[in-house]
Amino acid sequence: MANTSIKRFYKQVATTPDDQGAGWRIHLDGRAVKTPGKADFVLRNQRLADAIATEWDAQVEHIVPSTMPIMQLAATAIDRVAPNRAVVIAELSGYGRSDLLCYRAQYPDDLIRRQNDHWQPLLDWAMSEFSISLNVTQGVMPVGQEDASLLAIQDVIEPLDDHELAALHTLITVSGSVIVGLAVFHRRLTADQAFEISQIDETYAIENWGEDAEATARREKLRHELLAADRFLALLRD
Repeated sequence: MANTSIKRFYKQVATTPDDQGAGWRIHLDGRAVKTPGKADFVLRNQRLADAIATEWDAQVEHIVPSTMPIMQLAATAIDRVAPNRAVVIAELSGYGRSDLLCYRAQYPDDLIRRQNDHWQPLLDWAMSEFSISLNVTQGVMPVGQEDASLLAIQDVIEPLDDHELAALHTLITVSGSVIVGLAVFHRRLTADQAFEISQIDETYAIENWGEDAEATARREKLRHELLAADRFLALLRD
C-alpha cells in the first residue's frame, strides 16, 4: 500500500465468507477490497479478516496506510511475495551472511558481555534446533559463513507459505538478523524481546550519550513493525 493518504470514501466495513469457499473477504459499502496490485484480497480466516476490517473502520477523514499494518502485510503476501517466492527466500536466507548476532563489539567490556549474554544463546538455539551454525567475529569486517549453514537457513524458510514469509521478512529485515526473525516465528522470543535484543548497540549508546527525537521516533517505528508482524502471525495461526 502506498504511504500517501486518500480521503475515506466508504461508510460501512463488513467481512463475509468468500463465495468460492476460499476464505474471507472485506467489503467497503458492499464492494470487495482488492490489493493495491488489484488482486483478489481473500483472507484465510475470520480473525485475520476481522482485524483488517477493524483497521479500515478505524480510518477517519483520510485513509493512512501506515496505520494499517495487518492490511499491509496481507497485501504484501499477495502482491509481492507470491509472485517472487524464490527471490524472497534467497534474500532472507542471505541474511545469514551478515547476521547482526555474528558481529560483536571489540570494546567496552560491558557491551561485549551484554551482546554475548543475549546473542549467543540464540545462536546456540539455532544450532540445536535447525543445525544452523554461524561464525562470530569482533568488529565490522565480514566473516565468512559455511554454505551448509546458509542452506540450513533456506531449508527452514522454504516451506513457509506466502503470508508467513511476509511476516518473517519484516521480522528479519527490521531486526537485522535471520536468527532473531526465526526465533520470533518459532516463539522462542516475543516481538518486544526481539526489539530489545536487536537494539542492544543502540540502547547502549543511548545509555551513555543520550538520544535525540529522530532516533527515538525511528526506534519506536521499528518496534511497532516487529509487533505488527508478530500479531499478523498470531492471526494466521487461528
